[in-house]
Amino acid sequence: MAHYNFAAGPSALPDAVLTAARQGLGDWDGNGQSVMEIPFTGEAFARIHDEAVAALRQLLAIPSDYRVLFLQGGAYGQFSLLPMNLLRGFESADYAVTGHWSQRAANEARRYCQVNIVADGATSGFTDILEWTEWSLDPAAAYCHITSNETANGVQYRQWPETGAVPLVADITSDFLMAPLNIRRFGLVYASAQKNAGIAGLTLVIIHQSLLGRALPITPTVFNYELLAAANSRVNTPPVWAVYLAGLMFKWILAEGGLEEMAVRNRRHARWLYQAIDQSGFYHCRVAGRARSSINVCFELPSAQLQQQFLVEAEARGLHNLKGHAAATGLRASLYNGVSEAAVSALLAFMHDFARCHASAV
Repeated sequence: MAHYNFAAGPSALPDAVLTAARQGLGDWDGNGQSVMEIPFTGEAFARIHDEAVAALRQLLAIPSDYRVLFLQGGAYGQFSLLPMNLLRGFESADYAVTGHWSQRAANEARRYCQVNIVADGATSGFTDILEWTEWSLDPAAAYCHITSNETANGVQYRQWPETGAVPLVADITSDFLMAPLNIRRFGLVYASAQKNAGIAGLTLVIIHQSLLGRALPITPTVFNYELLAAANSRVNTPPVWAVYLAGLMFKWILAEGGLEEMAVRNRRHARWLYQAIDQSGFYHCRVAGRARSSINVCFELPSAQLQQQFLVEAEARGLHNLKGHAAATGLRASLYNGVSEAAVSALLAFMHDFARCHASAV
C-alpha cells in the first residue's frame, strides 16, 4: 500500500531529493566525510552554501541588491528577530492579522514596539482577508508585516498591499517556492524551510540591503541581519545539513521546470480538492472563495465524530496527517511541492468513498 503525507510541516519531500540526500549521509563528494561532519569554515561547505544561494537566486530572480540569509530556528523566531533588526529609529510597526500565525507574530512584536493592527480577520473568524484599500496603514511605521498564507486557517493573499514608503515584510513560509514571486514588492521576506525548502531547523531571510543596519542594541550577534550578511550567514555554526537539503530542493525545483511549473501543479491540485469539497454536499470549507489557500486546504465534516472517523479511515488507507491545526480544528490537506499528483488522486478517491459510505449518518 502506498503512503502519502499531507502534513503542514515538516512536509513531504520528493523521492528524488531523498535519494540525493542519502549520498550526503555517507562519503559525500568523494571526500570521505558525511555532509554532517564537514566544518562550516571549510571549502566544502562554502560550495554547498554558495550553490544553494545561487539556485535560490535563480528560482526567484532575486535582484543583486537583496541579500539571502540562512538562519537557525524557525519562522517563529523571526517574530522577535524582525522587530529587533528593523526598529532602530522607529516606535511602531504595522501588522495585518489574518489568522493564527500573523496573530502570534503581532503578539511577539508587542514586546519590542507599539503594534498597529491595520486589519483584523478575527471579525470574519479568519475566513477572509480584508481588502488592503481598507487597512489603517501608518506612514510612520518601521514596516508592515503580513503572513502570505495562513497554514492553520487556510486563507491566502491574492493581491499584495501597497504600503508606500513603508517596507512590506512577509512571512511566506507556507507558499514559499510554490509560485513566482516579485521580490521587489518587499523589503524583506522570510520562510521556514520545512514546507518546500527541505527540513526543519533552517529559516531563510531575503532582505533589501537598505534595511541592514537598523538593529536594536539588544539584538543578539548571531541573529543580527547586518552581521549575517557580512559573514555569508556564518557568524556561528550554521545548520549545515539543513542548508544542504535546501540546496537539493532548490535544484530539484529548477529541474522540474521552476516556479512556473510548481504553480501550475499546485493550482491543479487545489482546484480538484476544492471542487470535490464544494460539490459533495457532505464536506464544507468555511473560507471565502477569494481568499482560499491553494496550499493548505481546510475543510470540515458535519460532526466531530465523523471527522475523527475520517482520520481513522484515512490512516488505514495510507493518507497521513490530515488533522487540522488545533487553533482551527477540522481537517486539512497541505499541498506542498513534495505532494505528488498520485497523493492528491488517492485523497480524492478516499473522500469520495467516505462520503458515499457515511452520508446517511448526517
